[in-house]
Amino acid sequence: MKNEHKKLPLLLVLAGTIILTIIITFVVMGLDLSEKHKVGLIITGSTHDDGWNGMHYTGVEAACIKLDTKLLVKENISEGTGDCAKAVKELVEQGAEMIILSSYGYPEEVKEVIDEYPEIAFYGISAEYYAENMTSFFGRMYQARYLTGIIAGMETKTNEIGYVVAMKNSEINRGINAFTLGVRSVNPEATVNVIETGVWEDEEKETAAAEKLIDGKNVDIITYHQNRDYISRFADEKGISSIGYHEASQGLSEKHLTSAVWNWESLYYEIIREFVQGDPNCVQRHWFGMGTGVVGLSEISPAVSEDTLHEVEAAKSRIYAGMEIFSGEIYDNEGNLRCGEDEAISDIVLLSKLDWYVEGVEICE
Repeated sequence: MKNEHKKLPLLLVLAGTIILTIIITFVVMGLDLSEKHKVGLIITGSTHDDGWNGMHYTGVEAACIKLDTKLLVKENISEGTGDCAKAVKELVEQGAEMIILSSYGYPEEVKEVIDEYPEIAFYGISAEYYAENMTSFFGRMYQARYLTGIIAGMETKTNEIGYVVAMKNSEINRGINAFTLGVRSVNPEATVNVIETGVWEDEEKETAAAEKLIDGKNVDIITYHQNRDYISRFADEKGISSIGYHEASQGLSEKHLTSAVWNWESLYYEIIREFVQGDPNCVQRHWFGMGTGVVGLSEISPAVSEDTLHEVEAAKSRIYAGMEIFSGEIYDNEGNLRCGEDEAISDIVLLSKLDWYVEGVEICE
């Protein structure tokens, strides 16, 4: 019995030595004993940008930290250049198991690459198609746009409202139409004047478009669908009221009425958790509404009247209760009936087939 007691410490020392040797071997070979899931993110700008790109990076980063996953980023990847396909392949080589395509044009241009990697879970923002390994995701930002339209419709004095957009696509058209439906719900005489810049981000082109609407159309409130808040800042300098997009702009006057804003961390937490739990691409599309906290309004300016605030709160309550923005009798701006009194426009149409504008929209050259 005494010999057995003497052997026990020796065995413990030997076992410890073996375990230590294994750990050292893994470290020397560069292996990670606590290997994490790897999530790839592709963005058109820098992780340090204000607006769209910086917000996506911050949101994905926060979600990855919460879910104990490793984030791999490819930044400054322009649409339509072929660089997105290269970025996807590089992320796969780095071990990414899930790849987030954070710009509208990415999914379409890398369709073939997505097919090449059936084992990778792809998530494409506002994509108009899906695959077995590619899910379209977005928020129902048009709900927040509708509310900002109510503000614009009630606060305008000229009945001319400006809207600067990057380009024509279903995502942007949803926003224009919902905003205009909000405007016309409280002010049927108002017109929403839309001008296109052709790019997601270009301060010179965006401010030139805004100036054209202010001077040429006599707009007294302006909003936009661009990556950054150049137009709100330009409008502030001109003494024109503005409504922002993406995030709450800082350092502006009370002329900045509010912004339609995103909570990307909340959205990305949901889809990355889906991947981590082993159930990626479980649906064709994820559309997160105002009730999830993914979309909403920033703080509303003190310049906005109490009557307007009352209308916004009433509409918000209706949306939370299930009101469909695109329902009831809707005519397009050419006089065609697009939705009947007892009908609602389907998500499929809103997602990929919204190539028309509601009554009250005027497209400017």
